[in-house]
Amino acid sequence: MWPRWFSGLFLKPAAWLPKRAALGLPSRCAICHSWPQAPICDACISRFAQPQHRCSTCALPIAQSVRQCGACLKSPPPLDLCLTATRYSWPWVDLIARYKFRQQAGWDGPLATLMQSTPWAEDTLEEADWVLPIPLSARRLSERGYNQSWLLARRLSPCKADAHLLLRIRDTPSQRTLPRAERLANLAGAFAVDPLRTSQLQGRRVVLVDDVMTSGASLHMAARVLRQAGAAHISALVLARTEAGDDA
Repeated sequence: MWPRWFSGLFLKPAAWLPKRAALGLPSRCAICHSWPQAPICDACISRFAQPQHRCSTCALPIAQSVRQCGACLKSPPPLDLCLTATRYSWPWVDLIARYKFRQQAGWDGPLATLMQSTPWAEDTLEEADWVLPIPLSARRLSERGYNQSWLLARRLSPCKADAHLLLRIRDTPSQRTLPRAERLANLAGAFAVDPLRTSQLQGRRVVLVDDVMTSGASLHMAARVLRQAGAAHISALVLARTEAGDDA
């Protein structure tokens, strides 16, 4: 029988590149191209993913002396906690595009590891009863071939992740060019909890997982649906967060 690393050589490069370390093969950092290194080396993580003090409920940067931003104090969001690994900027924009749009699903491992290193992320995942990805519509799932948020959720918490408890029941146009109010209207009625499993959410702690948070419309709509089904505490853990004025 051929060893595992030998059989891995016959996979398409786009599929196996980020998994080289798991196969026992040397690789180079996708950002600085140092060799041999992990797919994202520690030096680049330290340089480009420095922890920032952020609002506890929307994850926008704020002053060290406060816990929540003024907008969240004035209009509390449906999330009890919101965590992000990094800002949605270079080099993460490019890596997320590879992962999300270029059939490089193997980036789920390195990117989930980055998310796990976020302050409070490990405790939040440990305390959760469910870790749920933001679901894709059937059309978008068919086009992409996989739900990038589900792959991250499965990596983050294999025993608690579930791809079928929170459902996408309505396809929606792309959110990218819409302002926040239109994003919320666009997502109205898009999510639902499996009606046969609502009892599994009663009094439970849930972590929602997504790759990029822009306005928060998808996370907020999903959180409202989960709250209506009985969830007691809802957190969000995202890979990257756009900031005020950023164009996602």
